[in-house]
Amino acid sequence: MTTLQPANAGPGRLSVQTLLNAHPFSGFQWVIFALCFLIVLIDGFDTAAIGFIAPSLISEWGIDKSHLGPVLSAALFGIAFGALSAGPLADRLGRKSVLTVAVILMGAASIVSAMASSLTELSIWRFITGLGLGAAMPNAVTLMNEYCPDSKRSFITNAMFCGFPVGSAFGGFFAAWMIPHFGWRSLLILGGVVPLVLAALMLVALPESVRFMVARRYPAERIRQALARITGQAVQATDFVLEEGAAAAGAASGPRGLRLVFSGRFIVGTLMLWTAYFMGLVIVYGLVNWMPVLFKEAGIDSSQAAIIAALFQLGGFGAIFFGLLMDRGNANIIIACGYFLTCLAVMLIGQVLGSGVAALVAAVFVAGLLMNTSQSSMQALAAEYYPTAGRASGVAWMLGIGRFGGIAGSFLVAELARRHLELSSVFLIVGIPGLIAALALLVKNKVAGPSHGARPGGH
Repeated sequence: MTTLQPANAGPGRLSVQTLLNAHPFSGFQWVIFALCFLIVLIDGFDTAAIGFIAPSLISEWGIDKSHLGPVLSAALFGIAFGALSAGPLADRLGRKSVLTVAVILMGAASIVSAMASSLTELSIWRFITGLGLGAAMPNAVTLMNEYCPDSKRSFITNAMFCGFPVGSAFGGFFAAWMIPHFGWRSLLILGGVVPLVLAALMLVALPESVRFMVARRYPAERIRQALARITGQAVQATDFVLEEGAAAAGAASGPRGLRLVFSGRFIVGTLMLWTAYFMGLVIVYGLVNWMPVLFKEAGIDSSQAAIIAALFQLGGFGAIFFGLLMDRGNANIIIACGYFLTCLAVMLIGQVLGSGVAALVAAVFVAGLLMNTSQSSMQALAAEYYPTAGRASGVAWMLGIGRFGGIAGSFLVAELARRHLELSSVFLIVGIPGLIAALALLVKNKVAGPSHGARPGGH
């Protein structure tokens, strides 16, 4: 029978990660997975929705496409600030409470934004919606990661994050159906009602992170109740430990939150994670927000352009495959290869724009497969890199700083459109950040060392 105690444990002492490693993924853990998947799906839906309503805003409010930059980027600013503040809060107050408040905020603000009557008003409420989205995403990733066995950590985290491209694709498909029938405001209302329903489910079914509770020395009874829903073997334990190796960053005397993230041991990896994620989101938001407009400009019907652009997000399912590879190999190198291939694939979209719809569909799907697979894998890479005491801060700040890449991507394509560059040149320029992201991960691998998901003892 597998022992669930660390070698130096006394009677009744239980290693949390040893328990998670020793048992199959339980129904309780699948509930956590489902709720976190839906949170990430809502983020993806909202991200895509604003891009798909852009053509309607141009028609209804009589504005030029170059004026869309602020409204397309407002949520990104909110997401960035939401993530930067929510990570440290979650390392102090807990994952569940911050996560639940964030989901309620994003739902309420999205509904109010549907009532906007000007670009300024819409931009303000999109910023507030973004605050909720930014706080929710990193904490969903962190909470899920902290209930995973070491051997499947990257696979499960990446599978959960596939909710983002699924939500983005839904945004496109719902936009193609709802906007012609009910107007663009209906899409924002839908994006607000669903989070409020989800928040009610979270209050009842979502637990606090068991690793966080151990690190913050919660009462043993509360920790035991959570672990007992995974296996009855936890019932006999009277004390719980984390076993985070020599780093011991989760120890009471060690640095926590941002102090850990910026400490000498982690700073180079932190900066390289920021660079890679930033550059990836330059591509993601530049394309998601602008492809419907660019394709329409190329002579493609609006509904067809929305559907083709939505295909870009379906490729995120490749993150499941990357998760399997990351649990067995060097995640830095695996994701770097994905970013390099993304660079080439995005450039290819511009080359096939005049070659027919079939070629464009294929190019968009391949680019989306590579881009979203690489970008969706970054959350698992960051969560594996940091120990419990700084995991929420590390993941959240990577996501928060990265969102400024999304802002840059939106304004980059807006500027390229203003300069009336050929569409092939636009996609050529937008592909270059993929190369920079790949180089950043190679630097992380060189300086901070290889990253392996199935590391003994885990983080």
